[in-house]
Amino acid sequence: MIRYIRPGRNRDSTIPLINVVFLILIFFLITGTIAPPLDPDLDLVNTADIDGREPPDALVLHRDGTLSFRGNPIEAEAFMAAHDSGPVRIVPDRNASASRLMEITSSLRRLGAPTVFLVTEQALE
Repeated sequence: MIRYIRPGRNRDSTIPLINVVFLILIFFLITGTIAPPLDPDLDLVNTADIDGREPPDALVLHRDGTLSFRGNPIEAEAFMAAHDSGPVRIVPDRNASASRLMEITSSLRRLGAPTVFLVTEQALE
């Protein structure tokens, strides 16, 4: 006599997944409320009317691809000859060519700059 073996039922594995997602949701709800809100009487500083100026020790890359340092036109080689061995900061124009920026950055590194920082604008919205 041949016995018929019923195939075992596969359990639905979505229940543990739902539990994990629920626990993660609860975790983020709790951790999101840990930081205290800003004081309602606090008035933040408004920087909309401040003139944007480059730092005095930074190279400025203009939109036409030329470099200037403290308002005077300069080449990367001349800048590195007069610059100490510290990091170099570049303030690129928003409309400057990315390929020109990469060219200047690699040129500064090749001329001995240990690090090259790009100075950008950070918006708080």
